[in-house]
Amino acid sequence: MTRSMLPALLTIVPFTAAVVAAVAAVTVPRAARGVAVLATGVVTVLAVWGLVRSLDEGPLVHPMGGWAAPLGIEYVLDPLAGFVAVLVGAIGFLVLVYPTRVGFGLEAERGVFLHALVLLLLGALLGVVVAGDLFNLFVSLEIYSIASYALIALGGPAAAVASYRYLLIGTVGSSLYLLGVGFVYFTTGTLGMDSVTPALAELTGSPTTAAATALIVIGLGTKMAIFPLHVWLPDAHSHAPPAVAALLASVQVKVAAYALIRILLDVFPPRYVVDDLPVLALLTWFGVAGVIVGSVSAIRQTDLKRMLAHSTVAQLGYIAIGIGLATPLALVGALLHVVNHAAMKACLFFVAGAVIEQARTKKIADFAGLGRLMPWTMVAFTVAAVSMVGLPPTAGFFSKWYLVSGAVGTDRWLVAVVIVASSVLTLIYFLRILESIWFRSRDADHEPVTEARPAILLPIGVLAVAVLVLGVFNVVMVDEVLSPVADRLLP
Repeated sequence: MTRSMLPALLTIVPFTAAVVAAVAAVTVPRAARGVAVLATGVVTVLAVWGLVRSLDEGPLVHPMGGWAAPLGIEYVLDPLAGFVAVLVGAIGFLVLVYPTRVGFGLEAERGVFLHALVLLLLGALLGVVVAGDLFNLFVSLEIYSIASYALIALGGPAAAVASYRYLLIGTVGSSLYLLGVGFVYFTTGTLGMDSVTPALAELTGSPTTAAATALIVIGLGTKMAIFPLHVWLPDAHSHAPPAVAALLASVQVKVAAYALIRILLDVFPPRYVVDDLPVLALLTWFGVAGVIVGSVSAIRQTDLKRMLAHSTVAQLGYIAIGIGLATPLALVGALLHVVNHAAMKACLFFVAGAVIEQARTKKIADFAGLGRLMPWTMVAFTVAAVSMVGLPPTAGFFSKWYLVSGAVGTDRWLVAVVIVASSVLTLIYFLRILESIWFRSRDADHEPVTEARPAILLPIGVLAVAVLVLGVFNVVMVDEVLSPVADRLLP
């Protein structure tokens, strides 16, 4: 391990910027967005630097106050954490570059602290990523949850109701996680991730340890919105402002998935959750159920944002399957889908915001003819939709390929069939939109529609290109980052 300030800076920068943005919001409102964009740009650069260094030097560690674990708090950045930190920083940057008021007519007094809340959310997400102990991971979980509740509620009355429902369910999830952590401390006498592993290795088979595992998985599963703990997500994401929905679907639930990977495959003793408890097997089948339920629910929707929200449940099911199969190939597929889905779903929610802004609608039936009226926006939508289906050479194909390969390699043929069949379901709910966009004419009674302005198109275009680049050049990420991570976690 190498001592470095980098892991701490990943949280210090956004938290400090959040305070500055909050002050700017009430003194110089136009400066708040600039502060947020600059801070997330710095965080992204730091995350990339940290990832490169961790791949070269090993984990980077910063003991807060100079007190090393287990007495002190440690921030740790290894390649897995660096990979997720880069994703959080990059998506956060694009969300703040995207005009955040697009698509929901945010009133000035209601959205005055939007940029500060986004920075608070990003800082807390990165706090989860670099946490070196189970309790401080919980603290960061709570901070990002509180920021999420506030951001969702900015969408209006219906969003406030969805936010309150999420608050209730999220509080239960957080409480279960904390109770599980308490059981871990009761049985091991420590909360540091490095020191918990050897202590638990001597206690496998303990009822208290089994209860701790179950509580932690259910708590994080609620944050990740794994089926059947996903009930808060469709309303929260569909009623949230488009930029907020993009942030939540792209990185917030993925950081919970990261925490699940970190605890199940890194903190707990090797093979413990396979041999002693059926946790990973259950996670696999809950993922399968989530893929089916999320896809079928998406087909039934008539509102684009609600369709995208339900499809997120299905996409999280793929990630749960990859974690549950617990093979290097499947885990590579899960991690690859974490970043691929982030690019795809952020692009789609940005497009939804652009359509709401330009055409004053989010109803799928009103998309007829938009391909001729908003060609650049709809080309980006098409690229992201094709990737969601999983057609080569887009990003979505390759993460599904690794997941199917992982399932076949463990003789989980039914899981492989579900993954392939789900692509057909995804095709069904996107094909009706694509057919309407490109092959139908717009009714004369609709209001005139023009292409989105450049400020909206820029982040949309970047994400659409990213979907193609992540597909064509996925082997670089897999060989240099993901395969080494998977091999270390699953020796």
